[in-house]
Amino acid sequence: MTTTTGWQVDGPGRTPGARLRRTRLERRDPRPDDLAVRVDYCGVCHSDLHAIDAHDGADAKPLVPGHEFTGTVTATGPEVTRFAVGDRVAVGNIVDSCGTCAMCRAGQENFCHSFPTLTYGGTDRHDGSVTLGAYSRAYVVRETFAHALPAGLDPAAAAPLLCAGITVWEPLRALGVGPGSRVAVAGLGGLGHLAVKLAVALGAETWVISRSPDKAADARRLGAAGLLDAGDPAALDASRDRFDVVLDTVSAPHALEPYLGLVALDGTLSLLGHLGPVTVAATALLVGRKKLGSAGSGGLAATAELLEFCAAHGITADIELLPSARLPEALGRLRRGDVRYRFVLDLSDLDPDLSDLDPDPTDLSPEDPANPENPAAPANPENPANPEHPTRSISPPQ
Repeated sequence: MTTTTGWQVDGPGRTPGARLRRTRLERRDPRPDDLAVRVDYCGVCHSDLHAIDAHDGADAKPLVPGHEFTGTVTATGPEVTRFAVGDRVAVGNIVDSCGTCAMCRAGQENFCHSFPTLTYGGTDRHDGSVTLGAYSRAYVVRETFAHALPAGLDPAAAAPLLCAGITVWEPLRALGVGPGSRVAVAGLGGLGHLAVKLAVALGAETWVISRSPDKAADARRLGAAGLLDAGDPAALDASRDRFDVVLDTVSAPHALEPYLGLVALDGTLSLLGHLGPVTVAATALLVGRKKLGSAGSGGLAATAELLEFCAAHGITADIELLPSARLPEALGRLRRGDVRYRFVLDLSDLDPDLSDLDPDPTDLSPEDPANPENPAAPANPENPANPEHPTRSISPPQ
């Protein structure tokens, strides 16, 4: 075992006692087919927020979130053939699968019949330990589930491709989007902005559907032809039966019929954001032979294809890069929808010698006035564009 540093959740996620601790974590020694990776950058996903909120402090299972990261190989097992020390790698939200079921054989490890091993909160298939995520400075992963990071991709802005990116890429590819396709993306957030970039690069006429008309300029900057105001029934009616594919990335529960009305004959509405129960009238599907589908994450082959496509087309996420010590700020702002369009943590601030950790590890609880998750937290004047929050933004050219 080796020791590293990371951010662990203590206590029930949304109670006054909840906190994030900077603490020591144990990583296994590399097995024969393992890579040891220094985690350089990790995206902050809505799934992380949900996991923290759902965390039961009485549960003995430790929680270290983080499942879209890039880093550098620091050691390899003797059976590793694809990577060497110093190589740049990217890892997503799946780190193992059975490898033998029909889904795994089809290259859809994300749908493994025995359930894939998740990057955090999963169960290791060899020793039964709980997987701890990439809000940490080191990770150990099977070679099979690591991807070479193409040289042309910025490692910080590429990290969200491993979850948000692949989540929208798989349905775009499965539904045959390409030149001549008409695509609409509902919701312009972490998933949505990547869906727009990828659909445009595939050659589709692409529109954004949003309740925030002030995002129209951003939609066009990302390559969209325009924005449909989801709060304007007349605008939606004017686009009835217009789109071959509608990717719904909205994370909150919402009615599906308005979006189904935009789907063309034999087209598909793919649910990617809200994955809870939904209700829809069968007639909303019947009229126009419309299909309702969903997708999540992606298989290894599709993820590798996505990374190569993004390198060829200069596509990465638009991010706000923060040191990991500002993780509570990122979570608080993500909860309020205050990010364009993905937070990424720089884990290099976890480098100091482990001996500098206090016996009572660093933590910020939601009721602490210094914690930006607290609505009463003071404003920060350092960022004139957004006075509450100083950040460094990366918006790669298209």
